[in-house]
Amino acid sequence: MEQAIHSFEDLVVYQKLLALVFEVHEISLSFPRFELYELGSQVRRSSNSGPANLAEGWNNRHTAIYLEGINRALAEIQETRHHLTVAHRKKYLSDDQLHSLLGRYEECRLMLKGLERSLSGYDPRKRR
Repeated sequence: MEQAIHSFEDLVVYQKLLALVFEVHEISLSFPRFELYELGSQVRRSSNSGPANLAEGWNNRHTAIYLEGINRALAEIQETRHHLTVAHRKKYLSDDQLHSLLGRYEECRLMLKGLERSLSGYDPRKRR
């Protein structure tokens, strides 16, 4: 049985992205000290921006604005994937860590694309 969605916090994609925020944050703290305010800061900010943009657009009366929030969340996911790949190339992440994180971000990307598709045909005037 599906749960009713009353808040952005009820969205499974938001929950998954939020979990990734904390995991990426923890991992970034293991980067070399000189990277804490460079690559570490960038990956922490971009990982947090994905779910933040999703939350920001939630419950907006204008579907186009919510779609823009989803689009920005998708862009932040791509940026985070880039930063994680750089961290891996610099040997701050193992192959397993990188593949796990990228796989989960890809799952979230696909979920957001599905949400985007469902909202693209939504007409609030037909709301019951």
